[in-house]
Amino acid sequence: MKKKATLLGLSAACLGYLSLKWGGRFFFNKIFDSALKKIMTDLYDENIWEFVSATTRIGPQIIVETNLRAERGELINRPLGSPKKFPSLDNLMFNIAQLDVLPTPLETPVDTSVIIGKEAKKPFKISLPMMVSAMAYGEALTADAKWALAKGASMAKTAICSGEGAFLREERKAADIYIYMYNRGDWNRDEEILKDCSGIEIQFGQGALGGVGHVLHAKTIDRQLRKALKYPKGKDAIVHSQQLNVQDTAKLPGFIENLKEISGGVPIGVKIAAGKYLEKDLEIACHAGADYVVLDSAEAATKGSPPILQDDFGVPTVFAIPRGAEWLYKNGFQKRVSLIASGKIRTPGEALKALALGADACYIGSIALFAMTHDQVLKALPYEPPTQVAWYNGKHSGQFNKKKAAQTLAKFFLSSKAEIEVGIKSLGKKNIREVNKNDLFSIDETIARGLKIPMAYEPPPQ
Repeated sequence: MKKKATLLGLSAACLGYLSLKWGGRFFFNKIFDSALKKIMTDLYDENIWEFVSATTRIGPQIIVETNLRAERGELINRPLGSPKKFPSLDNLMFNIAQLDVLPTPLETPVDTSVIIGKEAKKPFKISLPMMVSAMAYGEALTADAKWALAKGASMAKTAICSGEGAFLREERKAADIYIYMYNRGDWNRDEEILKDCSGIEIQFGQGALGGVGHVLHAKTIDRQLRKALKYPKGKDAIVHSQQLNVQDTAKLPGFIENLKEISGGVPIGVKIAAGKYLEKDLEIACHAGADYVVLDSAEAATKGSPPILQDDFGVPTVFAIPRGAEWLYKNGFQKRVSLIASGKIRTPGEALKALALGADACYIGSIALFAMTHDQVLKALPYEPPTQVAWYNGKHSGQFNKKKAAQTLAKFFLSSKAEIEVGIKSLGKKNIREVNKNDLFSIDETIARGLKIPMAYEPPPQ
């Protein structure tokens, strides 16, 4: 009886499965046919395909942001940079050394180290030409995220910039090479901080923000952040459009000299957005005594900024770097002032291209966040954006494992360093400073003309 019951049960289960399978297929087919017939026969003014057609023409990004503007009637802030496709480093390719130029032997060591602040009293040295860019504590990231970025950078023997947010003592302790951003606000100006850093970076502009200021309203500043800012209750944190200490550019040389004296001679840098007149900005910064300049391009990102500033302002990285490098060379600053590229530099190959175009090193931002959060983003996905594990007040920031994050970022840097070494050897060289624009050609005619390098389809001039 038991065997008979088991067989009957199995038979019923099989029949049920087949009924669902074939019944489901039948009903799905009916629904699909009905929907497809409507699309194929309804006039456009009542056809759902109208939305597909309009979306294809206008673009989903613009449609979503149009609705956000219509819903709120106020300034919207997009996170992590522009989705716009600028002319980019992607359109550059490297030469391959093989016969005409012999590749570097496998066993030959490669030097990827870089010195920032070449003639400063206390220059600093990084092991690879990639550093963690300015990302703010409180305005953007949690204390744990900032600690992880600093620790990961230190494990890879490279530098981190503090960002414009409040000074975080834990981040400073975790960072072996720490660049303090002298922001456009009025907080954390203590000489104790300025004396305890590897470099000081004066903020004038950003690629994703230009020179526009913004306000962190008092009601959004919690007790912990207020303590770090050293602000009384009820005071807004204002990032001004202009650097408070340089309302007149004639004051910049004295300001830089004062920072050099206070800090004991660490490199003093100037951060500017790459604009139409970037050469004039470089002239002011270099003649004022800057030891390095950060060129933040139109492709740079931030925690959040108006789409108009991300999409419609500034010079793309692929043009900003060679313009900056050429100006430094022609005006005799190349050996004294370090050039740091910033803006959508995501891979070891893009970093090496930035150096070939004339940069001494580059900053990475968004991609450092991806490397740091690694598989921890699964704690937020699929219901929240992955950044919710790292943003200040992020819904999943309490689940963030900072030690694991530091390790994954360090591994990313070490892997990138190994790739850069392979790239240098593939060019037949053994030192990162030997890589230059002659190693490049382009697959985009606009870039080829702008950079004065050959296209892939033509032989280079003899």
